[in-house]
Amino acid sequence: MLSSEVRFFLVVANCGSLSAASEQLFVAVSAISRQIQRLEVQVGTPLFERHARGMVLTEAGQIFENHIRKSLLNIEQAVAEIKGLKAERRTALRVACSNGVAFMLMPQLMARFRAEYPAVSFVLTVADTKTLARLVRNGECDMVLQFSLHPERGVEVAASWPAPVLLLMRKDHPLADRQVVLADLCQYPVCLPEPGSTVRQLFDISCQMNGTFIEPVLTCDNFSTLYYFLQGSPLAVTICSQFTAMPLLQPQGLILKSFAVEQQSPRTLQLQLPLGRQRSTALELFVDYINQTLSREERAIGEKFGI
Repeated sequence: MLSSEVRFFLVVANCGSLSAASEQLFVAVSAISRQIQRLEVQVGTPLFERHARGMVLTEAGQIFENHIRKSLLNIEQAVAEIKGLKAERRTALRVACSNGVAFMLMPQLMARFRAEYPAVSFVLTVADTKTLARLVRNGECDMVLQFSLHPERGVEVAASWPAPVLLLMRKDHPLADRQVVLADLCQYPVCLPEPGSTVRQLFDISCQMNGTFIEPVLTCDNFSTLYYFLQGSPLAVTICSQFTAMPLLQPQGLILKSFAVEQQSPRTLQLQLPLGRQRSTALELFVDYINQTLSREERAIGEKFGI
């Protein structure tokens, strides 16, 4: 459905260079370059900035890419609806989320929702903050559930909840029944998410502001690893939000604790949608379900743990 010029344009935009696009398309660099130049003549402006190490989209190129991807998604939705007429109205939602949300919260939300709406299926992508922002801005997914340190531009924020940095530990931990300050953590094994995560960024800033140095015994970009390490090490402590730990608290004997430190940034969990796109009935139902479920559970956890 795409002309060769537009198809080559999208591949170069994704790969960042003609040589990488050539390897992916099995087409000569010179042929790809000619197609890109032809497209730029048609558009009337350069779509890429040429550099020694690759090609970067100009502002016009970013606008063009965004519209092309939205057009492709509209085509996909039309095809899906047509196919759905022959498939008992089954609907697939493309969902994306951060690692902490993907551990247990998102799977449980999807499973409970499907118990009520079994015709809905999911395709889940787990990615870092930068990738999630690109997916939702480009309309490459139907919704994103991720933590954010600032208002996101170019997306619709359907709902948001405060997500401060909290301590997660066992109920029988020595710190469980007392007020905790950062310095107290130096006496115990601390396992932390990788430095690029929003929760780790805020934790490191708090340590710097309080003059406290904490060397983690384990650093990992997968929350499940931190969780199982915590389960196998009774004195260990990790950090997360109430949403990451929400499904864990009752059966596994864990507790959440705030700690005595000023947290400068209003970190939130945001339910983000592509800007300006019409929602399908299935997406509307799932968004409403997440909003109601998380709002209810957040209030319950806040009252129980004094967060």
